Amino acid sequence: MKKQDTSIRTLGDLKKSAYQSKKVKDELRDNLIAKMQAGEAMFEGIVGYENTVIPEIQRAILARHNMNFLGLRGQAKTRMARGLVGLLDEYIPVVEGSEINDDPLNPLSRYALDLIEQHGDKTPISWLHRSKRYVEKLATPDVSVADLIGDVDPIKAANMGLNYADERVIHFGLIPRANRGLFVINELPDLQARIQVALFNMLQEGDIQIRGFQLRLDLDVEFVFTANPEDYTNRGSIITPLKDRIQSQILTHYPKDIEISKKITLQEAQILPQQNEKVQQSDLVSELLELIAFEARSSELIDQKSGVSARLTITAFEHLVAAAERRSILNGGEQTSTRIGDLAAIVPAVTGKVELVYEGEQEGAAGVAFGLIGKAIRTKFPQIFPNPETIKRRKLEDPFLESKSWFTENELYLGAEMSEKEYHDALHSVPGLRDVVGKYAPNLNAGDELLMMEFVLHALGEFNLINKDVADEGHSFSDLFNQLFSDEDYEE
Repeated sequence: MKKQDTSIRTLGDLKKSAYQSKKVKDELRDNLIAKMQAGEAMFEGIVGYENTVIPEIQRAILARHNMNFLGLRGQAKTRMARGLVGLLDEYIPVVEGSEINDDPLNPLSRYALDLIEQHGDKTPISWLHRSKRYVEKLATPDVSVADLIGDVDPIKAANMGLNYADERVIHFGLIPRANRGLFVINELPDLQARIQVALFNMLQEGDIQIRGFQLRLDLDVEFVFTANPEDYTNRGSIITPLKDRIQSQILTHYPKDIEISKKITLQEAQILPQQNEKVQQSDLVSELLELIAFEARSSELIDQKSGVSARLTITAFEHLVAAAERRSILNGGEQTSTRIGDLAAIVPAVTGKVELVYEGEQEGAAGVAFGLIGKAIRTKFPQIFPNPETIKRRKLEDPFLESKSWFTENELYLGAEMSEKEYHDALHSVPGLRDVVGKYAPNLNAGDELLMMEFVLHALGEFNLINKDVADEGHSFSDLFNQLFSDEDYEE
């Protein structure tokens, strides 16, 4: 990426320098090639797209295409659009005072042309940083052509004593002001169809039309759009002629495996240093958290056209750490770690991030969330321990028998606020629990061993081998058949 001499302040000095004007698409292309040749990452903080989305973006830039990022919510579409700024030159020269970032060597606006005619080589120039060459607009139904392209400004006409035939009365919209830079429209389908039509000329010819002016400004803009799949929303769609003019449509996706999903969550979650000091993050609980999102993305109770955003696991992880921190505070600031029972604390994060179909609405948002937690536990458990369903079907020796039998005459309560000692004593009161963990998950430290013992209890509950109830600020475990009988008594 060539460094410019930003000390140059006049058009004459710029002409004497080695500076050469370059189109935005060529600028992006050249800087991308330099990054690729240097082995540098194209984006910072984008994980899981290395072999899918990013190569498609690179091909689009090399082909000098406008782009549309198409995908469900929470797939880093806007972040990637903003990240393209890093492929622009650090500084470019502009005619000082120009509203549309006029290139001093190739001016477009009446203002710049008049200024250069008046001052010649003494025309003042300034240098524009790449961070100022990015314009973003969220498409909403109230966006107008004037917002995007421009309109006649009667106040300017009155102040300058101009009639409406003078092009100097024009107030430029967002797109002309993005000249020589990036212009991004988020949620393109939400833009009214008649407004989308106004984009045709800019995408195809690079010029603009304002009111009755015979005005041709050969704007230099890289257009980037983001959109959800058209069948997701009833609010609108990308009209076919506009879609035809966007040369590259790039499909985004959710993380394809647990490790990538976990990496994104840990990268994006806002965890304070003092939280990290008090709370140890358990790998098993973190993996279950990601599994909840994977289960949600295949659940029949959730509207899959809406998608399950990566923000679900990010905010859920923050809830998880906060639940453990709360326990630490209530117990005098002692060190703690995230527990299986803490997953109950993520329900507010889950219910706010999913859209339910009719059957899900009947179940209730909280019921769906607890169901997803249960499915995640059922999915993970057989990866470590024997599958209880397989044991029952094949009539194999049951390693959980001693622990299950204990619940015929006993109950166990694991409170969310339990101190580490109370948590330890409660789990060790269940016979056979530590033995089964030692057999199938050996060589664990004391903290992970306790967590795995709790995991077994929750799994036995999810496989209906013991009864598990969500109690106030905790979980209670008891005999399944006693619970069934008590339910029948209650019905009578």
